Amino acid sequence: MAEELPKPPPTSPSGTAERVVKAAPPAGPPDPPPPPDVVPPAHVTALQAALPAAVSGLSYWVGDWTAIVDRASLLDVARHLRTAPDADFDVCSDVTAIDWPPRAERFDVVYCLYSTRHRHRIRLKLRVADGTAVDSVTAVWPSANWLEREVYDMFGIRFAGHPDLRRILMPDEWQGHPQRKDYPLEGPGEMLLENPLDWLKLRQAREEADIE
Repeated sequence: MAEELPKPPPTSPSGTAERVVKAAPPAGPPDPPPPPDVVPPAHVTALQAALPAAVSGLSYWVGDWTAIVDRASLLDVARHLRTAPDADFDVCSDVTAIDWPPRAERFDVVYCLYSTRHRHRIRLKLRVADGTAVDSVTAVWPSANWLEREVYDMFGIRFAGHPDLRRILMPDEWQGHPQRKDYPLEGPGEMLLENPLDWLKLRQAREEADIE
């Protein structure tokens, strides 16, 4: 049986080879604004009135409100939402991040807040450039301690003023931050790719030092 020759690249009707155009990585979706017939609740309008320069916009999606917040004003916004009677957000239920590498301010950091008194929710979202620290909200919501550590571990975002900022899921010697979109699928870094035993030796050495 004759060996099959490789197929030539596809051609256009004019006979020239077509170029395969790769799509650019996404720079993040737009924040959907509130519909004209949806009125912001009192705790949202009160936040805008109290800190007008801190809130750059509002977003509304499937019944949830998001305040787009200036990074430098995060603590002022957090204290207001924690202490204002019409807000009273006493629970920080989650802190997470989204990575959009093409953007200058690469990360969205998102805080999910809940009021056990009023039973309402709000999200805070702020944009952060790689290498820029975010003020820790642990003094406002102690539950943010481990949540901020997870964001630091997975995305490499630092939180200024955090009482114990260190990895929480990955070992201390782990290379890189696994939830960044440019994290290599093959592994955590060159050392592990060249010799998988190197990382295991480091871990074993640390365990032996702890025993001694």
